[in-house]
Amino acid sequence: MPADVSDDKCATSSSLADLGRRSKDAARSLATATSGAKDQALHIAADLLVEKAGVLLEANALDVEHASAEGATEAQLDRLRLDAQRVESMARGLRDVAMLADPVGEVVGGWVRPNGLRVEQVRVPLGVVGIIYENRPNVTSDAAGLCLKSSNAVMLRGSSSAIESNKAIVSCLRAALAEAALPEDAIVLVEDTTREGAVEFMQLAGVIDCLIPRGGASLVASVRANATVPVVIDGDGNCHVYVDASADLDMALSIVVNAKTQRYSVCNAAETLLVHRAVAAELLPRAARAMPGVELLGDEEARSVVPGMGQASEEDFATEFLAPKLTVAVVDDLAGAIAHIARYGSGHSEAIVTSDLAAAERFCKEVDAAAVLVNASTRFVDGGELGLGAEIGISTQKLHARGPMGLRELTCVKLVVHGNGQVRQ
Repeated sequence: MPADVSDDKCATSSSLADLGRRSKDAARSLATATSGAKDQALHIAADLLVEKAGVLLEANALDVEHASAEGATEAQLDRLRLDAQRVESMARGLRDVAMLADPVGEVVGGWVRPNGLRVEQVRVPLGVVGIIYENRPNVTSDAAGLCLKSSNAVMLRGSSSAIESNKAIVSCLRAALAEAALPEDAIVLVEDTTREGAVEFMQLAGVIDCLIPRGGASLVASVRANATVPVVIDGDGNCHVYVDASADLDMALSIVVNAKTQRYSVCNAAETLLVHRAVAAELLPRAARAMPGVELLGDEEARSVVPGMGQASEEDFATEFLAPKLTVAVVDDLAGAIAHIARYGSGHSEAIVTSDLAAAERFCKEVDAAAVLVNASTRFVDGGELGLGAEIGISTQKLHARGPMGLRELTCVKLVVHGNGQVRQ
């Protein structure tokens, strides 16, 4: 039977420095853990999340009630809220990660030098991964599961709005580690949610080997300004769908509606619709009718086609709404669409709908983003949907990791050199 979940599993009274020391110690131990032990812990954790769903939902209800009283938007509440289905999804994510191949120890390259030295490039864990994030309690289990499978200790620093949910989830995760005879401090929760505590967390040099922020523009800006540890940016998602002149308009409409409305409060939801002038008169009225709950803000030409559409500002085109709001622009051609994306895009996910192979190839080559899609919704840019398992974030930068960050992105490469007495001349 899984170990009981007790109230002391989150290391609540520990200072940040003490949590860091314990995480560092746990990382050294976890680096040698077997795949079997890690997978066992993941399965136990998944079972515990489901078994303790009532406790998790009760804790989450307190967070939602408090956030609502503090004036949280519906989009923020949606990201915060758990239900039985979302808890089951968290558990399924852990089980999915357990089924993935363990990247630690994988030899990714090798060669023999003329002097007989044998050189190998071997995947190893990063060490201690720090996650600083907002609202979403599912990030707690997703991040911890991926870090565990890749043999990284993780320090989780969520927002005050989700603290009760995070404490309940981390209790389950730490209990699972204990049951699998792995160090409990491989997963620790930082319960200091003050701004000063956040800055201190970002500056744990010598402890945190990689910091990953998951949240809005203000959080990312704070990390850029204050962090003194290596950072992988999980950036915002100002994503576009461009409908080309040759597009199948039925397909285009389906993709646009899905990309915008399937879920508003996620980073891979579309925020701007770009339409080739040749098909704007036909597509835009259909799109407006298909999304009656979405506020449309357009440029002058888009508004002339759909008179009830609001006026889009420069700021609107540059905004990740995470809400039922969509900017619309009519462009002269593919080059105009690419230029618009280059000006306003955040480098996350960009889609083209077209039946022109040359246009698709040009879009894929010229659009600078972590992911580009041809004839598919931006909502597919997700670790699970792309076969990576639960993701720790979607990197919009270009060093170390780009796009959905799964297990391999939580490792680095070590050179292992074998000789038989060689010395350098």
